[in-house]
Amino acid sequence: MFSLKNKIAIVTGASRSTGIGTAICRSLASFGADIFFTHWHPFDETEGNGGDKEWPEHLRKELESLGVGASHMEADYANPEMPSLIMDQVEKSLGNASILINNAAYCVSTNFRNLNIASFDQHYVVNNRGTIMLSTEFARRFEKNHAKGTPGRIVFMVSKGPDPDNLAYIATKGALIGLIEPLSVALAPLQITVNGFDPGPTDSGWINEEMQALFLPMFPMGRIGLPEDAARTISFLASDESQWITGQVIKSEGGFLGK
Repeated sequence: MFSLKNKIAIVTGASRSTGIGTAICRSLASFGADIFFTHWHPFDETEGNGGDKEWPEHLRKELESLGVGASHMEADYANPEMPSLIMDQVEKSLGNASILINNAAYCVSTNFRNLNIASFDQHYVVNNRGTIMLSTEFARRFEKNHAKGTPGRIVFMVSKGPDPDNLAYIATKGALIGLIEPLSVALAPLQITVNGFDPGPTDSGWINEEMQALFLPMFPMGRIGLPEDAARTISFLASDESQWITGQVIKSEGGFLGK
């Protein structure tokens, strides 16, 4: 059993009780990490799977009940200063982070008929610009604030596959996949590992009965993936025991056949 005690983790996109971000926060906290998480309620309320303005405070209290420190903030990646603002707030509220889980994402249906510049730009701003700039800001602060030899972690949530109705999402997530290997080489001297994690279709609140009927036969284990499935592997990637794994895209999707 590994421990994350005395480590500070940033988890982006923990806005809902049923989401992967929340499951990651809970899992990391269960191993002793202090948690700083971000959320952006306007997306959840208008375009996502439903908003819950009270949830961030509920989650903070839940995490603190596990005996760890916890804090959070709204994070709108449309603001180009947001990566620095996030890191400033982490340092102010908890200290110097050594783990970054890039879970926040923008996803609305786009196919070749309805894809337009505005929609593609919104996917890019959140999934690429904000996420990548937060990761490089994290690395710069890590180099400045941590003793030499301290292990660090960056994990990107990624996705790929033949989905014709999510062109912008798959394209921007694919860009992250392309970044992982060169960034891992750049940050290896700092002892920061960089990996991607693909959970496959996960029932985080968006899978309705029709989708469930479609997806279920594609999972040979007889069930659809849950947020907790993703969180367990990500917690391992955040631990010291994963130090020799870097530059990889790890699939943890229960043998999903719908690739």
